[in-house]
Amino acid sequence: MGGWLSTETVGRIIRLLINDESLADMSRLDGCYVIRTDLPCHLADARAVHDRYKDLAEVEWAFRTFKTAHLEMRPIYVRKEENTRAHVLVVMLAYLIERELRNAWAHLDIKVEEGLKRLTTLTSMKVIQKKTGGEAHRIATPREMSSQLLKAADVRLPEALPSLGAKVVTRRQLPTRRISL
Repeated sequence: MGGWLSTETVGRIIRLLINDESLADMSRLDGCYVIRTDLPCHLADARAVHDRYKDLAEVEWAFRTFKTAHLEMRPIYVRKEENTRAHVLVVMLAYLIERELRNAWAHLDIKVEEGLKRLTTLTSMKVIQKKTGGEAHRIATPREMSSQLLKAADVRLPEALPSLGAKVVTRRQLPTRRISL
């Protein structure tokens, strides 16, 4: 403000004086910033330096996501170095998936957490073939929003999955023996 604002005192009165020409000149640079580097121009041009600076914001966001968001890297309760490394690797892979989904879903105006919550509505039904006794899980047609999310992420669901005989946990326990009406 020192370039376009000055003060003048007359007795007990203080006046602020605005230099309109200087203010107009400085206003042209509003929102601009300068990035200084000691790299020679032949190693990194201005565009590359600018892009790496912008990437820094992405890295800072990633670390915030690791620590506080749904990836929750902290606290780590492991005692061996290889377990700690494995834990950080899994969190890093989860972050890469999260970043890919964020980029894929950007045009849908939805956060990754919201999209993943929407995808929890995907369901399957166990189908048993009477003649052979074969089993498979038939995947139901996804809802509209789930379809859009899967398409944007370039994920194609198979029609059925083989049954591995694993118990599936449902949100509410169904009685093992139902009453016929």
